[in-house]
Amino acid sequence: MTQLVAVDNKNHLNTRVDLSKVAQHGAALHLVPVVLSEFIHLAVQYPIVLTKNGNTGQFVFSAMLGFEKGENLFWQQEQWQGLYVPLQIRRQPFFIEASIHQNNNEQHNNELTVCLNTESPALSNLVGEALFEVDGQESAYFRDVKANLSLLIMGEKENELLLKSLTSMELIQPISLDITFANQSSTKLTGLYTIDQDKLGSLTNDQVISLYHTGLLPSIYAMVTSLGQVHALIDLKNKRLN
Repeated sequence: MTQLVAVDNKNHLNTRVDLSKVAQHGAALHLVPVVLSEFIHLAVQYPIVLTKNGNTGQFVFSAMLGFEKGENLFWQQEQWQGLYVPLQIRRQPFFIEASIHQNNNEQHNNELTVCLNTESPALSNLVGEALFEVDGQESAYFRDVKANLSLLIMGEKENELLLKSLTSMELIQPISLDITFANQSSTKLTGLYTIDQDKLGSLTNDQVISLYHTGLLPSIYAMVTSLGQVHALIDLKNKRLN
């Protein structure tokens, strides 16, 4: 359950976050949304795929953590074993909410507010990183949290730009993969999408130049390269089954 409240130095002066419990928010996730700025870090360990939002049908970039719902193969012995923890997990238990305010000139302004999930297991009044100093000033930790939230907000716009390019150039294709594990159980990957490498290789010079100038080529190649991590994911699954 998520119960959000706005963070302020009056009500949260003594609030702390136990960093050893932050990654617990991703313990039961087999897919986690990601943004372009972290592709290069993700690609060395996680397959980066496209999924579809069940409500809107819109594509979403995701890091693949397991083969079935609720399975995070990087969550072992109550700890995240991956070298890089995705931003959507690291920013926990904080969220951004947009609120609309009306000023004296009858104008409506959107204001972004940092909120805290009061039901998070990482919250404490005794141990962990403080949000504020004793004088009410933001701590270095809380400033880092806000920086991560800013990366996610900016990342949404960058993701939209890449999706628009991939769609217009028809570079998205579904993944079809049948996997048999060491114990002879099997699974079929469905509902996942990736880059069509054949079409990528046949882009016109103008299209390649366009992707280059918009800075999207590295992210595309990171996605393509990351698919090799499916084999590492299979190995993790086999070790868990054994």
